Amino acid sequence: MHQAPNAMMNHGGHEVISMRETLSASIGMLNHAIILREHVQDPELLDILDRQYKFSLDEYNITVEAFRSGLDPSHPTGSYQMKLNHNFTYGLQPSQPKKPMTNASELNDEMISGYLLGGHKTIASGKTMTALETTNPVVRRVLADSIPNCIEMAYELSLYQNKHQYYQVEQLNGQDMQTLLNSFAPGQNQPMQ
Repeated sequence: MHQAPNAMMNHGGHEVISMRETLSASIGMLNHAIILREHVQDPELLDILDRQYKFSLDEYNITVEAFRSGLDPSHPTGSYQMKLNHNFTYGLQPSQPKKPMTNASELNDEMISGYLLGGHKTIASGKTMTALETTNPVVRRVLADSIPNCIEMAYELSLYQNKHQYYQVEQLNGQDMQTLLNSFAPGQNQPMQ
């Protein structure tokens, strides 16, 4: 079995390629935030974008640091704290049908918050897939620690969208809801002999 000569070389080839994809996706999302920022109209969305950008940039930097060195980064992964409450409004209200833009001037806060939400969902999936096959324990931990932050930022954007009726949450009728809620039961503690 071949031993790596130093900390920088304790990465597998698949890991390095996956990390390139993950870090490139992070750059893409950060770049999108910069491009979209000047088009934001709502001060609340601008605050979310700015806070998430600052947090995501720091997380990107410590991930790069750990990846390049194979060692602990200069500071641990933080924990993103959103400002919105956790109250969703359920139900559907009539709204205009969604359709593709025909002109860039149609860009609005609904679209911007949707692009940012989609970016966090993509990054969370990419970091999860990469962490599952990362051989360097430090890089794996940095990735794993950052996934809950992606989830929290996406959740904050979905709350923002729901608050402004950009994202409506439908519910099933009472009988269907009860049927589905009761369609699972706890498993037994003892394995079958």
